[in-house]
This record gives sequence, C-alpha cells and structure tokens, in this order.
Amino acid sequence: MRARRVLPAVLAVVALMLGAGCANGGGLRVEGAEPATSTSPAPSSTPSRKSIGPDQQDRRPTPVTVSLAQVRLKLLADRKLEPFFRTILDTCTVVERCMSRGPTVNVIRSAYPQIVVYIELDKSFNYGAVLMAAEPTGPRRIWGLRADQTKISASQHGDLVVESKEFALNDKACCPSVTRVQIFRWNGRQMNLVSSQDQKGD
Repeated sequence: MRARRVLPAVLAVVALMLGAGCANGGGLRVEGAEPATSTSPAPSSTPSRKSIGPDQQDRRPTPVTVSLAQVRLKLLADRKLEPFFRTILDTCTVVERCMSRGPTVNVIRSAYPQIVVYIELDKSFNYGAVLMAAEPTGPRRIWGLRADQTKISASQHGDLVVESKEFALNDKACCPSVTRVQIFRWNGRQMNLVSSQDQKGD
C-alpha cells in the first residue's frame, strides 16, 4: 500500500522538474552532444572600413595638375630636347599658340599618368609631341618625337601609337599622302620603337 502511494508522488515531482526545465528555455543538457546552433547571423569576417588601419587602406596618389607653362619651362631646361622644338618654344610668347594638350595615358605603368603635349605653330598643324610624366616634383619628359601632323593614342596593350604624315615622291607641298603608324613600347627605362608601317592614301 505504501509503495502505491509513493510512486504517484515521485512521478509528480519528476514531471514538475521537466516542466520547469522547458519553461526557462534551458532544456536538458546531454553530455557529449553538440551545443545548439544559434539562429542569429554570424558576424562578417570582412573588417569594416573603420577597423582597417591607415597602412591597409588604398594608397592612391593625389592627382597632379600640370600646366602648359610648366611643361614649356621644363622642356627649355632639358638639354636633350629636339632642337626644332627648342626653337619653337624659345620664340613662343603665348604658350597656348605653340603647345596643346593631347590625351592622358599610362604607357609606362607608373603611379602617375603621362600627358601627351603637341608642339605646334598654330592649332591646325603640329610638328611632333612629347610625353610628360605628371609627377609631384613637376612634369618630366619621358619621350619625344619630331614628325608632322602627329596623332597619338594608347593601345589596348598599353603601347603608344603614333600616326604622322609623310610625303610621297609626287605629293604636293600642301598634301602629304602617306600615313606612318609607329608603335612605341616602354622597356622599363625608355620608349622603344617596336613597329613602323607606312600606309599610302588615295
């Protein structure tokens, strides 16, 4: 009789303990089992911009502004400048009449871009060009070419493409009929001519 009375009481106590465990969300702990996985998203492994130190952030050089007047002075101080260019720049009183800005390129793969500057006597005809690196210490001549009616661009491969006009044997003085296409490539120290082709016009 006593056992029959004790058994229901024990079962009631066990049921009460189980109910209390479920109510607080803790549940039963099973030794050796993996802990329950949290449903909250894990923090991103990519650090925020604020947590990146100044040494790790992008180090992009500040753009350098170069004027044609600066280029003229730098070229006149260059002993290796093409003599005909020097003659033009020496007698030039209005910089915009003897120089014009061409495309900006990066054929030497530097941190600072290079600027093509055409040397001319008027806006309709140029006598060649120079390539100036726009560096913080001032413009620096990288390369130059004496050729008539030059047009310069950069190829998809990073080479410098120069188109210029040449006279064929029977051309009139006004009208050169040959287009010369030259490709120059940077070798780490200087621009080298890698190909040259003449194309005869109609």
